[in-house]
Amino acid sequence: MGTLTLQRHHLPFWPLVAFAVIAWLVAWFAAWPLSQWVAFDLLGLVHGSPLGEAVAFFLYDVPKVLLLLLGVVTVVSFLRSYVPPDRVRAALAGRGVVVGTAAAASFGVVTPFCSCSAVPLFIGFLQAGIPVGVTLAFLVSSPLVNEVALVLLWGLFGWQIALVYMVAGLSLAIVSGLILGRLPLERWLEPWVLEARDAGGSTHVAEVRLTTEQRLHDAWDSTRSLVRKVWPWVVVGIGIGAFIHGYVPTDVIVDIGGADNPLAVPLVTLLAVPLYAGAAGVIPIVEALLDKGLPLGTVLAFMMATVAISLPEFLILRRVARPTLLAIFLGVVVAGILAVGYLFNALGM
Repeated sequence: MGTLTLQRHHLPFWPLVAFAVIAWLVAWFAAWPLSQWVAFDLLGLVHGSPLGEAVAFFLYDVPKVLLLLLGVVTVVSFLRSYVPPDRVRAALAGRGVVVGTAAAASFGVVTPFCSCSAVPLFIGFLQAGIPVGVTLAFLVSSPLVNEVALVLLWGLFGWQIALVYMVAGLSLAIVSGLILGRLPLERWLEPWVLEARDAGGSTHVAEVRLTTEQRLHDAWDSTRSLVRKVWPWVVVGIGIGAFIHGYVPTDVIVDIGGADNPLAVPLVTLLAVPLYAGAAGVIPIVEALLDKGLPLGTVLAFMMATVAISLPEFLILRRVARPTLLAIFLGVVVAGILAVGYLFNALGM
């Protein structure tokens, strides 16, 4: 990873680390109430209004994603100093691509992130040397299938629909990861990602002699460098998502998503792509659509497209991957979403 010669700080190291962790936790838990106070009390915007909801969403999501970048990438960088990337790749190869892809998709179930929030872990996985197809399986499943969405689906619609959604989402993530894993995707990663990964794997012999303090210093230096590269994309992406978030066109979805429209599934999927919401946030819209009589397959396609392939996510990912890789990823996931939608509509569910 980094150099073995690190500058010593004048402040005591471990109290500084403890202060940083506490500050991160305070900022994390304060982000939501602070965003609500600024939007609706300080600025005087109206609860439930498109502008008010968009501003509150932006004020909450920007610090949330940046805090995740700072926290997750620092932890991943620190841990990977103990487990060199070549060893990670060897372990995954020994278990097989199918097992690794299924494990990554399953891990996404217990990480309740929206699509933008899953990007920090995705970057950390890439830098740790995990194959691109495996990391993309996680990137699909993390926002798509998580315990928050499953609990809400169970409570609103019953365990059958929750189970249907879980199976469909996991299958989509695993199949997408396996298909993408057979393609030479690494050539379309941005050079700085490959350089960071290769640097992490080329010094593993010397890194055994690093102290914990040195490892943390290196991890923090790596994180600061990464955040400098991606933070403008985070702000722009979430800004677009926040604007659209305040104006979800439920009536339009109902008009084009009826059972008598053979193009309902692709049209609803296309309409969902610019939207930005976590699975928990889109479930009230799903409930309204089902109440309006839309078929389950069409509604599932809308929900999957909204949470798995949001425009803000792709703007952030653009700093990591080239347009060719993003286009391939988008094509495979959209094809899977369309297949899920048409399948469940055909089954009459």
